[in-house]
Amino acid sequence: MRRALSALTALVSLAAVAACSPATPSTAPGPAPSTLKDAFAGRFLVGAALNESQFTEQDSRGVPIVKAQFNTVTPENILKWENVHPRHGEYAFDAPDRYVAFGERNGMFIVGHTLVWHQQTPRWVFFDASGSRVSRDTLLARLRDHIQTVVGRYKGRIKGWDVVNEAVDEDGSLRKSLWLEIIGPDYIEKAFQWANEADPQAELYYNDYSVENAPKRNGIVALVKNLQAKGIRVTAVGLQGHNRLDWPTLAQQDSTIGAFVALGVKVAITELDIDVLPRATRAQTADVSLSAAPSAGLNPYAAGLPDSVQQALAKRYADLFGVYMKHRDAITRVTFWGVTDGDSWLNGWPVRGRTSYPLLFDRAGKPKPAFDAVIRATERPAFVP
Repeated sequence: MRRALSALTALVSLAAVAACSPATPSTAPGPAPSTLKDAFAGRFLVGAALNESQFTEQDSRGVPIVKAQFNTVTPENILKWENVHPRHGEYAFDAPDRYVAFGERNGMFIVGHTLVWHQQTPRWVFFDASGSRVSRDTLLARLRDHIQTVVGRYKGRIKGWDVVNEAVDEDGSLRKSLWLEIIGPDYIEKAFQWANEADPQAELYYNDYSVENAPKRNGIVALVKNLQAKGIRVTAVGLQGHNRLDWPTLAQQDSTIGAFVALGVKVAITELDIDVLPRATRAQTADVSLSAAPSAGLNPYAAGLPDSVQQALAKRYADLFGVYMKHRDAITRVTFWGVTDGDSWLNGWPVRGRTSYPLLFDRAGKPKPAFDAVIRATERPAFVP
């Protein structure tokens, strides 16, 4: 009995000491932030590309996600030339005005996409009434009017512009577009100069896909160096990020970001999605003109995404965000190309009618395992080559 009392006294003494001692900090992770913008606050902005039903607040599923999760927005189409400037001397600003107003109401960093592109540009821009190509001087005048009118209208409101989009081909040479053939290679520097004149405070971007492939990356590095040598301001290079489960490698992503950091420019991940469907072509490209014939084998998940693929998608997003976190001092924003899986352009490209699953929210607007993986990315070690 005496031994039992002694043991009990010792236990009580130990409990009293523990009660008076400072608590040992818990090493267990705290609750994850509930939103993407909170998870990466102080690191980089997180955004989405919006369609018209979203910035006009008609999409009852997508709008609450946009308002809750994102702090930067990009328009999918309404600022592309064919929509905002469909005919000579005629601008259509109603939809862009509503897009900008939506971003302002919600305190978001507003991006303009895009001023110069070889796609979705009306025929009248390049050809006269008789069907002949216009002269260099005529096309330069049209380009300058377009840039200064559009950028000037939203001066101080749209904070960053994709000035030139997809001007470099897969081998690193300049794309043989009508811009290049009629004006010459200086159309790119002219576009940046005129955008800077129209809004000297706006961020100015060069934007492209598949930059992780070395020949194309080298061509864009040379392009940016050339612009810098001429004193032309380029704020950031946009890496579109139309990725797959197996491409690019993390090392490719890391070295690509590092190549532009070495030039002293920022980097934005501008059109992020991850295609989980089988390849329809051998080309590693996001060229919107590409198409392929439909087949059952190219649409294997029409009835739903298997859990194994959901988990692979989640891991892939987590790994990519590990690279982004490594470069968080250089990356200004990460923008997903769409809000839910149902919004994604990949449902119709390069094969029409497929059921794609490339984003963080499913067709019902519910977060997928990939959402949680991205939210938790700040808790993981950054990528190490």
